[in-house]
Amino acid sequence: MQPFPSKNVFGGALEPCSREPATGFYRDGRCATGYDDQGMHTVCAELTREFLDFSLARGNDLITPVPEFGFPGLEAGDRWCLCAARWLEAYRAGAAPGVFLRATHEETLAVIPLDILKEHARDPAD
Repeated sequence: MQPFPSKNVFGGALEPCSREPATGFYRDGRCATGYDDQGMHTVCAELTREFLDFSLARGNDLITPVPEFGFPGLEAGDRWCLCAARWLEAYRAGAAPGVFLRATHEETLAVIPLDILKEHARDPAD
């Protein structure tokens, strides 16, 4: 399916999150979303070991490579499009990674308030 219009949390053009590793629901390097993205992979985050361990403890192993699905496995410092609900869960647990706001899709704001995202911003706020 076609992704939703791609604007960031400030209403500007959605910037790329990561092409290496290729992230995003559509694996186009951007945190674009659409009706087929049930998990709303819209938060461009800079992963930390703390978050990766948190996600693993919640049943989502982002560390182990799965070559048959083209998944390289992730490590601290990688940028990745995270599910908005998982990021918020990590925030509430004190394990939220940093966020690149210009590469975070505006649909994220339906789940996470902008002021909370700004607390974890890795790029300058508008």
